[in-house]
Amino acid sequence: MEDFTLPKDSLYLGFDSSTQSLKATVLDSNFNIVVSEIVHFDSELPHYKSKDGVYRDPLINGRIVSPTLMWVEALDLLLKKLTESELEFGKVAAVSGSGQQHGSVYFRKGSSTILSSLDSKKPLVDQLSDAFSVKESPIWMDSSTTEQCREIEKAVGGALELSRLTGSRAHERYTGPQIRKIFETKPDVYYNTERISLVSSFMASLLIGGYACIDETDGAGMNLMDIKQRAWSKVALEATAPGLEEKLGKLAPAHAVAGLIAPYFVDRYNFNKSCLVVQWSGDNPNSLAGLTLNTPGDLAISLGTSDTVFGITTDPKPSLEGHVFPNPVDTKGYMVMLVYKNGSLTREDVRNRCAEKSWQVFNTHLEKTPPLNGGKTGFYYKEHEILPPLPVGFHRYFIKNVDGNTFEGLNELEVEEFDPPSEVRALIEGQFLSMRGHAERFGMPSPPKRIIATGGASANHSILHSIASIFGCDVYTVQRPDSASLGAALRAAHGWVCNKKGTFVPISSMYEGKLEKTSLHCKLAMAAGDQQLVSKYASLMKKRLEIENRLVQKLGRW
Repeated sequence: MEDFTLPKDSLYLGFDSSTQSLKATVLDSNFNIVVSEIVHFDSELPHYKSKDGVYRDPLINGRIVSPTLMWVEALDLLLKKLTESELEFGKVAAVSGSGQQHGSVYFRKGSSTILSSLDSKKPLVDQLSDAFSVKESPIWMDSSTTEQCREIEKAVGGALELSRLTGSRAHERYTGPQIRKIFETKPDVYYNTERISLVSSFMASLLIGGYACIDETDGAGMNLMDIKQRAWSKVALEATAPGLEEKLGKLAPAHAVAGLIAPYFVDRYNFNKSCLVVQWSGDNPNSLAGLTLNTPGDLAISLGTSDTVFGITTDPKPSLEGHVFPNPVDTKGYMVMLVYKNGSLTREDVRNRCAEKSWQVFNTHLEKTPPLNGGKTGFYYKEHEILPPLPVGFHRYFIKNVDGNTFEGLNELEVEEFDPPSEVRALIEGQFLSMRGHAERFGMPSPPKRIIATGGASANHSILHSIASIFGCDVYTVQRPDSASLGAALRAAHGWVCNKKGTFVPISSMYEGKLEKTSLHCKLAMAAGDQQLVSKYASLMKKRLEIENRLVQKLGRW
């Protein structure tokens, strides 16, 4: 068997540039975590005055952005923290990273010169203060481009045709509609833009001191890339904005090397000048890598600022809901995904209202209420939701005469409020029933062989119990809930090996037979729920989807 052993003292650094923070995880050559650090945007960079890492525009409905320079300043701050943690940067053989998907950065004309001549004696933020034609980056939470979505879908022959071509119908948070909006509303800004990057390729650009390619996996989250050809789609580009391909640059496989680390980081932080920067990718694709998800029957559920459900396939079937991306660690496979905008911030909102701002009280409420919640179910949208496409609002229903095993034929009554324990259970059950229903509809395995849970809320055993009960399968967790930065560190090592071998090698060959001794190991956290209860949940799920369909017909944003 071919040897894929990494050099003995080498280290691999993975970043995660997420909505609310910038994280770093460092792995050694045995895939064990050496150090991790984090910068919280709101508390540690308070001069940007972000809330939850973003600005919500009070004047434009649905416009949500982040200050681009905040991400720049966070990088120096995080590297300073790693220095204080006594990380030996000289041993770092490769760096990669994860970026929140869909967010975009706009470099003005002439910025490539700024990137290539960074002065290590000055912080990045001072040198890049005039590098961006758009100062506030549109991010995945934005929903202000409904009109542009419709225009793009119409131009390519409809929503389903766009989905078959690019992996998704047009979504407001996707980069293509965001670019079209900038072109339509601020053409002078568009024409003054030299390069449009995703958050992932933007951060990689800082590290190499030049424009990094967008990788093929994160590039699929733009409504601009042909997912079968893994190349920009001429039809989609033309439907979006003129002269766009030149501004986007080339695509690259996720395992490719973007470049060597820039002299700025060698001189300022003592990186080795031969340290590789492997292509960054999106946060969900990096989580897929960090969870070592390589069995088609498995599903992952990520519980973060957004909630996502994802798995892998070799035969994707794009539809009007859900998303298809090339698999970041398999050149022939794909990942399939569902996304919910209302994740941890909505859970925190209910915790603050109903559980005395305490997770302990929240969990007690969840544990003391019965499964199925006596027929109480709810829809909780603090932000405009993606799946289903519903506006901000809260909808609570009491399904009457619940008795026995089925909810079929029962009528629901809309109510103003629930008691606090019922509200908590309605929120948690509602989210996972929606995930199960839409996952089955999208063709994901049902029931899954197992679920791997990640993200902040995966540390909450009361929530994991609900997942196991509703999906009817075992739930596993990884050592650390921040699987995106872990996956980025693993991908850095993978990119290093592929570069050394001069060809793509399967990522599993690096850790096969030794996972249990690494920080990548998954452990059983919750056994599958009682099968009779799983069947009852299936009936409640169908009833909930009925109610959801009526809400979409009445209020839906499509």
